[in-house]
Parts: sequence; C-alpha cells; structure tokens
Amino acid sequence: MVHDDGVTTAEEPARRRGRRPAGEDTKTALLEAARAVFAESGYDGATVRTIAGRAGVDPAMVNHWFGGKEGLFAKAVLHVPFDLNEVVETVTAGGPDKLGENIVRTFLTRWDGAGGESFVALIRSVTTKPEAMQTLRTILVNRIFTDVVRTADSDRPELRAGLGATQMIGLGMARYVARIDPVASADIETLVAAVAPNLQRYLTGELDLPG
Repeated sequence: MVHDDGVTTAEEPARRRGRRPAGEDTKTALLEAARAVFAESGYDGATVRTIAGRAGVDPAMVNHWFGGKEGLFAKAVLHVPFDLNEVVETVTAGGPDKLGENIVRTFLTRWDGAGGESFVALIRSVTTKPEAMQTLRTILVNRIFTDVVRTADSDRPELRAGLGATQMIGLGMARYVARIDPVASADIETLVAAVAPNLQRYLTGELDLPG
C-alpha cells in the first residue's frame, strides 16, 4: 500500500491457491537476497551480480523484474515490511506510561526478525541514497513517533518525536550495524530495562529545557 507520504507498507496479501509461478519465485529470491546484500554493503557497495549470485539467478533477471539495481533497492528496502499503523497501535496499547518499554520491545523484536535487514540496509545507505534517508525519517518520525507522542498529549511533540527517533536509530546502529557488545548480544528484555526509562522521559517526562 502506498501512503500519501510516499512510503510503501505491507498489507495482507490475497490468498492464493496452488504453486506460485516461476517468475514469482525468482522475484522473491531476488528481494530476499537484495535485503541481505544491501544490509551487508549498503547501496553503493552492493552489485547486481552479487545479489543475483546470492539468489541463484541470472543477473539479467534484476533488470527484467525491477529495471535495475535502483528499482530493486526501492522494492526490497524502501518498502516497509510491516503495517506502521499496527506498530503504533501495539506500542500505545498500554497507555502513556508504557510507551518507552513497548517501543523498545516492539522495535527490537521486529529488527531481530524479518524487519532487521531492511533497517540495516537503510542505515548503511543513508549517506549515498537520499531516498533511504527520506524513508527512515518518514517511518520513524512522521509515521510512528509523531503519532505515538500525540497519544500522550505531551508538550513539545515535534521535539519529543525527534528525540525518540534518535534514541531508537542509535540503538539500532549499535546493535545491528556497528555491533557494539554487549549491546549487540544482549537479550531484548535487558535492553528494554536499560533504554526504556530514558526513551520514556523523552516522550512524556520533564525535559528540563533552558528558558
């Protein structure tokens, strides 16, 4: 589904019967390989040949199905693999006092799972692909944290949304990109206990701003 802000998100696919056509298998293999290679190397470091080799298909299939590396990047990485409205509903379900805890747990659970490679690929590509930076900003600030802060009815909502996004981007970079231990190897609940209180202050607490 394409939203007004240009971000494409997942929606429930129509149920299919029987085996997928061979072309769909090729596309799926390329998308999975692309997420992995873009996560490892970023946009500039990834090559069509490497992605196709990882997928076990002819490199010409990238042009055939996606029009080239840029089209593949857009579909594999800029497409959000989950429903952002569902994320907001999940993290706000416990009320304002549980926002920090729910956000850290929800994000890490998704990043440890299927959404992790897309996030890492975005982070690795933001310095060379403006589209990656725009997608990251739109997802975290405009589509998630702005809506989350609004439910808490806090003052300075734009600042709080930005602070919350930087907290999670920093945590994600340390855990998945730089792989700084013990953050990279810690279990999710340990990081929830350590990070959530500060994130909660950003979202609903006293910021002690000058003036």
